[in-house]
Amino acid sequence: MLFDTHVHLNAEQFAEDREETIKRAFDAGVNYMVVVGFDRETIPLALEIAEQNETIYAAVGWHPVDAIDMTEEDLAWIEELSNHPKVVAIGEMGLDYHWDKSPKDIQKEVLRKQIRLAKKVRMPIIIHNREATEDIIKILKEEDAKEIGGVMHCYNDSVDFIQECLDMNFYISLGGPVTFKNAPLPKEVAKRVPLDRLLVETDAPFLAPHPNRGKRNEPAYVKLVAEKIAELREMDVEEISGITTKNGLKFFGING
Repeated sequence: MLFDTHVHLNAEQFAEDREETIKRAFDAGVNYMVVVGFDRETIPLALEIAEQNETIYAAVGWHPVDAIDMTEEDLAWIEELSNHPKVVAIGEMGLDYHWDKSPKDIQKEVLRKQIRLAKKVRMPIIIHNREATEDIIKILKEEDAKEIGGVMHCYNDSVDFIQECLDMNFYISLGGPVTFKNAPLPKEVAKRVPLDRLLVETDAPFLAPHPNRGKRNEPAYVKLVAEKIAELREMDVEEISGITTKNGLKFFGING
């Protein structure tokens, strides 16, 4: 049993074979998935996929790269969608200092608005972080995100920040990079995160794990992430799969 806690089945890369991709995931033992919608185009499709599949759920939010495009109407729309029975989290949201489409001050304001919205509707949040860890932690603390908790999606930062995240009621999710030969950070994180706060994901179609690196990622490959974590922690892969699935169900409030 596996839970891909962050996947973009709503991406255009799956337009031609989405149903086949979902079937491959189920056949590989991926019992649960959360499809993440992050703008006007991807949110409706995330909901549609969730509605059509009993054990697939959706998250709705606004990506930091596109923060400059978000309107008050969009925020109100996300709030309305939070009532949907298959929506289990608000996000992904966060800060991305790698791309320069949206100015940092706008990214920060959009992040704060979404945290406040999540607190209003009492839902956990999914955080996207690229080269902005200190600013994200500062904002999460200032906005008292601990009240609702969340997940650091595809965590690829120093182990030094893990405890601060845990103290704010956050989970740590690992994806394909933990399998990369030249990526020591996520491997160290995989060894350090308490088992009851660990999640696995693919972020498909992005960040395909070894030996599929460079190809289109898909949710069936989350098993490769679990296998690497099990190897690093010297545990049985079935045990890691069971623990991370249980954690995912608890985090998203799903009755498995």
